[in-house]
Amino acid sequence: MRPLAVLGATGSIGRQALEVAADIGAEVVAVAARRGSDELLAVAAAHPAARVAIAAPSGDERQRATQLGSRVAFGADAVAALAAEPGLTVVNGIVGVAGLAASAAALAAGNRLALANKESLVAGGPVVSALVGTGGSEIVPVDSEHSALFQLLAGRDGHEVRRLVLTASGGPFRGFTADQVAAATPAAALRHPTWRMGPRITVDSATLMNKALEVIEAHHLFGYSYEAIDVVVHPQSLVHGIIELSDGALLAHFGEPDMRIPLRFALTHPQRAVRPAAPFPLAGTSLTFEAPDFEVFPALRLGYEAGRAGGSAPAVLIAAEEIAVGAFLAGRIGFSSIAVVVEHTLHDVAIRDLASVADVLAVDAEARAVATGHLGSC
Repeated sequence: MRPLAVLGATGSIGRQALEVAADIGAEVVAVAARRGSDELLAVAAAHPAARVAIAAPSGDERQRATQLGSRVAFGADAVAALAAEPGLTVVNGIVGVAGLAASAAALAAGNRLALANKESLVAGGPVVSALVGTGGSEIVPVDSEHSALFQLLAGRDGHEVRRLVLTASGGPFRGFTADQVAAATPAAALRHPTWRMGPRITVDSATLMNKALEVIEAHHLFGYSYEAIDVVVHPQSLVHGIIELSDGALLAHFGEPDMRIPLRFALTHPQRAVRPAAPFPLAGTSLTFEAPDFEVFPALRLGYEAGRAGGSAPAVLIAAEEIAVGAFLAGRIGFSSIAVVVEHTLHDVAIRDLASVADVLAVDAEARAVATGHLGSC
């Protein structure tokens, strides 16, 4: 098992990755976070040989972090430098497009990228995909749905698989009418029925934008067309992914909704580390599946449209969505206006090819500016 670099170490994914690392005895040689918080300093103290990077510390945080001596470095480049150290498994739990450079650096160095940063493949899909395989590098997805598909597809010929199916919980507004969704408050949107996640991804689940982004991720990870990637609403969140084979057989990945399970797999693949746990209580468990409502939740439609358009369109989608979600959480726009801002921004920003991280960041900046301009009309 390779030593680990955990990026986004104080976020939800980072914390759980560190927990799994301790459980399986993996060596943590690098940690990174955006801020130099007390929590990050505690993580650094628990791993005294680990290098530390802080992307954007305040003055006080920077001063306190100097207690770490020569093993701490500052700035976004320092985070990417940790990912570029060869021979590692790099857990990328950074939130936002800020995680793209680290993903690219990890792959260029020949590392395993345990990927939880959606922006890497949604915004930078063409750039990141071109780096996979460099020096033996690989992506093992951490998202529960993509981890499920990764495992179901392992060892299969592509012609053997007819369809990929991503499952969605439906979020807190499953079954709502368009009028009910339009009246949704930030507090209601943050009450996810199954998963405990950060504010942005929780709102993304409520709009189904999270599933739209996962469709684009699946396209880049597994190479299937958008016509061969479906979404089904599964409120129990126990089936994480399904593949349909050419003969009509369906294979599903089933398990409790616990991110530590796909994290453990990503760190130990192709082996599996023993996880002491009681057998899953199959008796009495019910599974239901529903079609998603593209009219009430237009974000899912926008994701498919941006994915099919290709080039920079998915980068525009995710940048505009982040601006819109931030405005919704701040009470500046309504819930239904999130998709309106995204759709207008997609219309206004020209699609172009992406060849580098810099290209992606330029599109991201333009889309954010355009999306901000649309907030006032919602």
